[in-house]
Formats: sequence, C-alpha cells, structure tokens
Amino acid sequence: MKWQGTVRDKRMSADEVVGGLRDGMTIGIGGWGSRRKPMTLVTAIAKSSLRDLTVVSYGGPDVGLLCATGKVRKAVYGFVSLDSIPLDPYFRKARQNGEIEVAEYDEGALQWGLYAAALRLPFLPTRAGLGSDVMTVNPGLKTVTSPYEDGEELVAMPAIHLDVALVHMNRADRFGNTQYLGPDIYFDDLYCMAAEKRYVSCERVVDTAELAAGGPPQSLRINRMLVDGVVEAPGGAGFTSCVPDYGRDEVAQKAYAGGDLFVEASR
Repeated sequence: MKWQGTVRDKRMSADEVVGGLRDGMTIGIGGWGSRRKPMTLVTAIAKSSLRDLTVVSYGGPDVGLLCATGKVRKAVYGFVSLDSIPLDPYFRKARQNGEIEVAEYDEGALQWGLYAAALRLPFLPTRAGLGSDVMTVNPGLKTVTSPYEDGEELVAMPAIHLDVALVHMNRADRFGNTQYLGPDIYFDDLYCMAAEKRYVSCERVVDTAELAAGGPPQSLRINRMLVDGVVEAPGGAGFTSCVPDYGRDEVAQKAYAGGDLFVEASR
C-alpha cells in the first residue's frame, strides 16, 4: 500500500490478502448463492495452508470450495446453494459426513446477526426463526420478552463478529471506495461493517470521479472507511455472476458441481 497525499492507496494482490489471514479466523464472504462471490480471493484461500476457518455466508461455491479443500472447521449460513443447482455438492458431503460444525439460521436471522455486530450490540431481537426448526437445530439460541406492553417473545439473535470480510464489487477506486452495478448489494455492506478487516476484489479499479459518474448514489454503498484492501481481479467472481459485467457461467458451474478440475486445481 502507498500513500496518495493524506489518503492511502489500498491496492494489493490476492496473495497479500491471504498472507494476512491466520488459522482459526472467522471469515465472512459476501455475495448470495452463486452471485457475485469473491472467487479469486476464495480460490487463493483454497490454495493456501490456512486451516480451521469459520466461514459465514449466504453460501454458494465459496463454502463448497473451502469445504472441499479442507479449510472449514465451522460453517455459519442461511443456505448453501448454486442457485441453478440447488445444493453445493462439496458442502453437502462435508455436512452429511459430519466433517464440519454448522450453525444453520434463517436468512433473516443471519442478517440480524451481522447487523448486531455492525452496531456493536450483543444481540438484536427478531421474529425470524420462531415456530421453525431454527430453534431446534440451534439449541443455544435464546429468547427475550419485550419490556413493553405487548410482552412479545422474540429470538435474541447473537452478534456474528467477523475477523475478516471478503466481498466482490463491480468497480472500486484505489482508496477503497466501491460500487456495485447489479440489482442488489446483498449484505456485503453488513459484512464489512461487522468485520475487523475488510478486503474488496473488483472487476476494475477506476478513478474516483468515474465511480461518482457511473451509477446512482445508492450503488456507492461501501466507502473507503470500510475497506482495508482493494484487489483488482477482472472476472474475479467467476464462475458466479457479476452483472452487468457477466452472468453466471453455467457450463463451468456444472463442471464444478460434477467434480471437474476446479477443485483439484485449487488444492
């Protein structure tokens, strides 16, 4: 990293990002299913010597690849899906064989856990999970009673604190201001807010002025105060989608799910 006046140039390589990670960390991975996953960074982890990671994700091939390469001790997730292929086969194998610990939450509860961490709160109350097996498969979840007249019983969703967040954006400048150009931020902003360190890969590093001119204000959701490193990685979400730059590569995804060389090449 270099200083540009009073602002840090945060450009770095994927290997430099992974070099700063340690065994046993809790790593949040942005995107959603098989959409806009930071696969360049995930693959770099898969090729590293890292072990015993806790991975927090609305999961897709990020979780599957890290399970297949023996990096995951625990997975915390709302689902693990390839979208057009319902289940990631490598996660399913690890889950069914008891190779990893798991915490499976309602999608809304997972969001609330990240939000609680972002707000530096111990928990947030939510209805998500009530009346479902979420409470059964997570016996450690507790409920609280509203102190107001309604007296409603609510789930006390604990904060999900992250050591590191990894997300992928369409554009970023060298200082860490980022931009998504697709239909949804997913919860990438919450991952960054909940983490101690935040690394963003992007399709292209551009001048700050181009970010401001390249989309609506809401597309600039993650700013430089929430980013510790920027990795320029064209195609860095592939084979998952990163619209409008590219869609999901269904051929490559089917090859991955069928046990093709993608996983072996990442070992």
